[in-house]
Amino acid sequence: MGTNLKRSKDGFTDIYKREMGLFRPRNAARRFSASEVLMKRINLCGKLHGHKGCVNAVEFNSTGDFLVSGSDDKLVIFWDWKDRREKFSYLSGHLDNIFQTRIMPFTDDRKIITSSADGQVRLGQIFEDGRMDTKRLGKHQGRVYKLAVEPGSPYIIYSCGEDGFVQHFDLRSDSATRLFYCSSFSENSKQPMNSIRLNAIVIDPRNPNYFAVGGSDEYARVYDIRKCHWYSPISSDTPVDTFCPRHLIGKNNIHITGLAYSNTSELLISYNDELVYLFEKNMGLGPSPLSLSPEDLQKREEPQVYSGHRNSQTVKGVNFFGPNDEYVMSGSDCGHLFIWKKKGGKLVRLMVGDRHVVNQLEPHPHIPMFATCGIEKTVKLWAPMPTDFPPLPDNAEKIMKANKQGREDHSRITLTPDVIMHVLRLQRRQTLAYRERRYNAADFESDEEEGETYVLGFSDSDASSEGGGNQRECIIS
Repeated sequence: MGTNLKRSKDGFTDIYKREMGLFRPRNAARRFSASEVLMKRINLCGKLHGHKGCVNAVEFNSTGDFLVSGSDDKLVIFWDWKDRREKFSYLSGHLDNIFQTRIMPFTDDRKIITSSADGQVRLGQIFEDGRMDTKRLGKHQGRVYKLAVEPGSPYIIYSCGEDGFVQHFDLRSDSATRLFYCSSFSENSKQPMNSIRLNAIVIDPRNPNYFAVGGSDEYARVYDIRKCHWYSPISSDTPVDTFCPRHLIGKNNIHITGLAYSNTSELLISYNDELVYLFEKNMGLGPSPLSLSPEDLQKREEPQVYSGHRNSQTVKGVNFFGPNDEYVMSGSDCGHLFIWKKKGGKLVRLMVGDRHVVNQLEPHPHIPMFATCGIEKTVKLWAPMPTDFPPLPDNAEKIMKANKQGREDHSRITLTPDVIMHVLRLQRRQTLAYRERRYNAADFESDEEEGETYVLGFSDSDASSEGGGNQRECIIS
């Protein structure tokens, strides 16, 4: 009779079928890991204390036994997350905040690549005798928020930077290769030299020849590494495909902050002060989106949309969750974690994840848990737990309405060039004053105090050349 049972939302039908031998053990575990009942019970199960600045990057190793994190304090820390303790740490050699840490596969977790606000891409290597060595692999002019490691390769890394360049690194050589300079499709781009400040880069896990980048305009661009002219002085940046919701095409002040590929090559895009969109592989606009007619655009299938959060203050990531990427998750400026069902976009979980902003979310490679980081100085761990709290808090609608109102209010603001330059001058003065106060401080701020974060917005190139500064600002709640 078990074969005639309808699948229930509480997950017990799957357990029953497993016990009756109607599911293979592995299939049963994967199905239950993706069940909505388990997702609704995910809660905070631990914190990792050790950083002295905002934590910007977290990643589990391939077995999921430990994770690595990077912070504004320029430290890289390896954690035994099960015992909630630090295994070891090292100074990265960066001169500014670490934005990403990536463990190279098939290196016994002994090679770690980091990127930073100082524009450097660095390698940290742990030797058999316990010694730690770091060296610079390459450099961008501007911040480097994201790195991409070729799946299954212990040697190949890609980086993208605010200078618009995509660089390729092979750990078997000592030099970096600039693949191309990413430029705008529009001749009237607001960016200097038609450059696109790049914030995100991801590799398609099903075909590592393809990678996607996103930055300071509305398009996610997909490139084929085989078509890049490795030894050309000026390589073509013509993509093989582009992705963008049609209502965002031509809109000003739209930026991409996060990208993620699913195991079936679906592309997830998170926009600054907009929403999260999921594109199937056949939803692209082609290599030249501006050549499409309005009629052609109307025929294009619309992507799945995920709403309720707010992505304005920082360069936030976005990610999939579940054994078969059944869920989508994102942080928010309101300090909450949002988890939606991938199919249909239903919000299934809403939790407080930070006193200020949740920036990055990293799923465990094998079990239903994940790690997050944000403005606070801790790494937070999340897993299914016994709980009496509802999956959506009583004020969920109020939270989402406030986030929506914030997006709408921001979209109605129009700034003239004079006002923009005035704001940048004020921001520069505030940054210098803040740095002076910071260096004169006797102690670090506690984890409960406001942290320091990079804000996605207008970039002042003059400020970058004066004093080597990147624009920074305290988030005040």
